[in-house]
Amino acid sequence: MQNFIFQSPTKFIFGKETEYKVGKEVKRYTNKVLFHYGGGSIKKSGLYDRVVKSLQEEGIEFVELSGVQPNPRLSMVRKGIQICKKEEIFFILAVGGGSVIDSAKAIAAGMCYAGDVWDLFEGKAKLSQALPIGVILTLPATGSEASNSTVITNEEGWYKKGYHSDLIRPKFAIMNPELTFTLPSYQTASGVSDIMAHVMERYFTNEPNVDFTDRLCEATLKCMIKNLPIALKNPKDYAARAEIMWAGTIAHNGLLGTGRVEDWASHKIEHELSAIYDVTHGAGLAVIFPAWMKYVYKNNIGKFAQFAVRVWDIEPDFDDLEGTILKAIQKTKNFFQQCGCPTTLKELNIPEDRLEEMSEKCTQKGPIGGLVKLYKEDVLNIYHLAQ
Repeated sequence: MQNFIFQSPTKFIFGKETEYKVGKEVKRYTNKVLFHYGGGSIKKSGLYDRVVKSLQEEGIEFVELSGVQPNPRLSMVRKGIQICKKEEIFFILAVGGGSVIDSAKAIAAGMCYAGDVWDLFEGKAKLSQALPIGVILTLPATGSEASNSTVITNEEGWYKKGYHSDLIRPKFAIMNPELTFTLPSYQTASGVSDIMAHVMERYFTNEPNVDFTDRLCEATLKCMIKNLPIALKNPKDYAARAEIMWAGTIAHNGLLGTGRVEDWASHKIEHELSAIYDVTHGAGLAVIFPAWMKYVYKNNIGKFAQFAVRVWDIEPDFDDLEGTILKAIQKTKNFFQQCGCPTTLKELNIPEDRLEEMSEKCTQKGPIGGLVKLYKEDVLNIYHLAQ
């Protein structure tokens, strides 16, 4: 097990009608916020009105910035920074899913950096401080409500990159599973695919003697395998929605990766799909992850066999462990298919003509991956396996 520092300072306020508490939580920090959200869904659901009422009851002034897109854009981040500077706003309230939260984090970071915020994503600068943010989560998927990361797409060149700092972890996250009842099935399934990918990026490691976090990862995966079909069959099943929402947080707040060397190749490979083709991130991961597994499993037969036995309950064939592993990879792919996720690039309508370009961009700063180092040709081979 590796040395590690684990810090998860976010306050979680979980359960029914918890969004009514947002005003009191914000009041602990400020009397003026940037109210950041996406499209019209929070207005249709009535969540917008409940948030506004709670803020007004506490005498909190707010300036709205809506229109966050999936795979959030750098132009929106820059606009948010300009608004905050002009209006002298020093707290951001993000109401939505991972895209809204990531956009809010980037604004919070950019407000405390003298240069252009994209410098942070390029690795040209580091933060010494960031504005505080609070969250009302509406889509369990990215885990951004508790993570130390934000991922933004730069429209100039269509680069999608992440920035990591404990300074951008939200101060609080309000999580009401009822807010997810109206999510379309595709978003629900893609969200769980993202959650499972966050776990598997940490699970597949060469680091020995990580039994405890192995078991935590396996339990989280099995929980998603059990509860996603329930939520798809009955979208208002509170228990299943609650399991998914809380698992999404634990999957990406850093706990499951403690003491481990994490991978993250699949995420970087998928980011190229999202950047150029605006693919839903979780849907892209459902395509890439099985292909990545098939390409790299021989580098750690033991870990992948353990995945087969403990997560998918496959009886191991000790004379043919590779056969056992391939069954698990197929089961993973079948699960995503059965839940309505795509599992091939063809299903995402992604042609072959830019696969080499994406492979080049993915590895332009060097090889990727913690389990095994992947170079441009490796990434290209994975894209071909995913076709």
